[in-house]
Amino acid sequence: MSEEIVYANLKFRDSDTKENTQKSEKCGGKVPSAPSHSQHKTALSLTVLCLLLLAGLGVLGGLFYTTLETETIKSNELQSIKEELKRNISLQLIHSLNSSKEIKNLSAVLQRMATQLCRELYKKEPEHKCKPCPKGSKWYKDSCYLRLGESGTWQNSEMLCSARNASLLKIKDKSVLEFVKSESLSNYWLGLSPRRDQAKSETLTEKMFLSIG
Repeated sequence: MSEEIVYANLKFRDSDTKENTQKSEKCGGKVPSAPSHSQHKTALSLTVLCLLLLAGLGVLGGLFYTTLETETIKSNELQSIKEELKRNISLQLIHSLNSSKEIKNLSAVLQRMATQLCRELYKKEPEHKCKPCPKGSKWYKDSCYLRLGESGTWQNSEMLCSARNASLLKIKDKSVLEFVKSESLSNYWLGLSPRRDQAKSETLTEKMFLSIG
């Protein structure tokens, strides 16, 4: 009785061992083979290549950023220089204009002083060579009179007089009227500043007269 039990136990173990062996053989066919050395090498090469590409892109990006920053700084400096030059030119122009005005004003003052001095000399010595009036003008009773050889409207005449720092002749003295008559005038018109209706205006043949001073 005991021997059969032992035998049965031995047989069971042997069968179990075979089954395990068969299972191991069946399972062993499904286990994948280990990667070869060449595959490891290829993967490593690709990894290194990717790292090199990333490093190259980083270097290029750094160079681009540095170049862009440098060019931006240069552009800002050039713009600042340009603005500074504009300001300097504007200041020079303003200074030149102010200087021109000052010179013009000073020249006018000197001219007035010289004219006044000349007039005083002329009063004392009528034969004095000093001429108190501009060229082409005649001196009479503290004023200079100039006859223009061109004709024009009242408005144009006023503009011509103003351009010469003068005004249209206004006779307020009988002696001045006699002086004007002595000039043998022709082709002139006389009257107040014309109105739109031009009523009550008397037209005489007219030349323009200026009263300077």
